[in-house]
Amino acid sequence: MEGWDPTTKSTLTQIPLLTVKAGPRDGAAWTQRLKEEYKALIAYTSMNKSRDNDWFRISAANPEGTRWTGKCWYVHNLLKYEFDLQFDIPVTYPATAPELELPQLDGKTHKVRQVAKKSSLVPCDAVSETKKPRFGIAHALCLGLAPWLAAEIPILVDSGMIKHKDDAVSTSEP
Repeated sequence: MEGWDPTTKSTLTQIPLLTVKAGPRDGAAWTQRLKEEYKALIAYTSMNKSRDNDWFRISAANPEGTRWTGKCWYVHNLLKYEFDLQFDIPVTYPATAPELELPQLDGKTHKVRQVAKKSSLVPCDAVSETKKPRFGIAHALCLGLAPWLAAEIPILVDSGMIKHKDDAVSTSEP
């Protein structure tokens, strides 16, 4: 956790680490891992809500827990920008991190293509290889997607690459 700001460290220490090192091909162990993933996501969501910092909603899109969908949002200049969020759990998870996707932003800038890599669990140099399997989806959101949104959405808005949904409504008459 060296190099992270105190708020990130504090948040991260409150998200439970996962103990089951299993992926989708691991049968009953994967079911146990999913239970831990849900507990970590509930803890992270509850913590965010208590801090009035609610910024995402996700859920498994299939019974196996290998496809996830939801929404994430970022408030910039008092306007809420909302995006679809989706990802698949790789069969080699947790050794291979999921690539988080924001389809509406694909192609807006070359950095958007990097969101999947940057949001993939945790920056490779920030966490030891032994700790990575103990991090899960909640950790990916906390350490990958949240900082990416905070850094990139204001730039995309200010450059005109994305518009608020209310700006997209045409005011011209027929």
